Amino acid sequence: MPSRTSATSAKAVKAAGKSSPSRKTGKGNLPGKKRDVPWALLGAGVAIVALIGLLAYSLVPKYMDQAAIREAQTDLKEWIPSKENQDPSAKIDGVVKVEYPAGLHVTPDQRVAYEKTPAFGGPHDGAWANCTGTVYAKPIRTENAIHSLEHGAVWVAYNPDKVDAAGVETLSNFVKGRQYSLMSPYPGLDSAISLQSWGHQLKLDNADDARIKQFISALRENPYTYAEVGASCSNPSFDANNPPPFDPSPYGPDAVPMDGKGLSQDPSELGGGIGSGIPGLPSIPMPGGMPGGQN
Repeated sequence: MPSRTSATSAKAVKAAGKSSPSRKTGKGNLPGKKRDVPWALLGAGVAIVALIGLLAYSLVPKYMDQAAIREAQTDLKEWIPSKENQDPSAKIDGVVKVEYPAGLHVTPDQRVAYEKTPAFGGPHDGAWANCTGTVYAKPIRTENAIHSLEHGAVWVAYNPDKVDAAGVETLSNFVKGRQYSLMSPYPGLDSAISLQSWGHQLKLDNADDARIKQFISALRENPYTYAEVGASCSNPSFDANNPPPFDPSPYGPDAVPMDGKGLSQDPSELGGGIGSGIPGLPSIPMPGGMPGGQN
């Protein structure tokens, strides 16, 4: 017979079982407390993700643009001039080379009967087109651009009817902010693109041609190929937004001939390479400069 103590224990266990809540979920059980959704935290996270996306959308293209400019403006070592290889452009297929006398100036209202289109040497205006990496939106007067070439610049000209927006952007990467270079549209040009340095020209069909970089590497500020070595390309008085206009009309009988007949050479500009008469001799700046900033 079970003892009184055992019977009491059994009853206690049974009573405890009845009073304990069931682990099973049933209709009769009260629902658990709802968990609050952290809307503020989620909103902050979405905002951060959106901000990151916006920054990426804004900064990545700019970074890619800067990378493209750096790549375009890095000269090719094998095309950089040296004492032993003074004119590497001689190896570039299609380059036309002509010798021109330097230091022959015309006035702002005179025109020169240039024999090449675009011209790349000969008499020119006493003021040079600003060539500190200037990308002109408008065509510029040839007589001003030629003086820039005499300072050692490369002029990138393009036909706006033959080069699309992407091509213009590609070309501008070679020029933007780069000393001794300039770029402008040239209506009526017989090729899509034409590159000019003093005494040199190269005409091309598209902006992806590898010879563009070769030409610029070989001839931009090449002291062996242009006359006015050491001259500045900065000309603040030359308005990049409203430059002297390009004149496509035929030359009249009063145009200055290519031989500069009637003009006197400016001796301050005879100190460089082709056409200077003193190859390789650096220019000697005039005390105080020429009137109106013209050298």
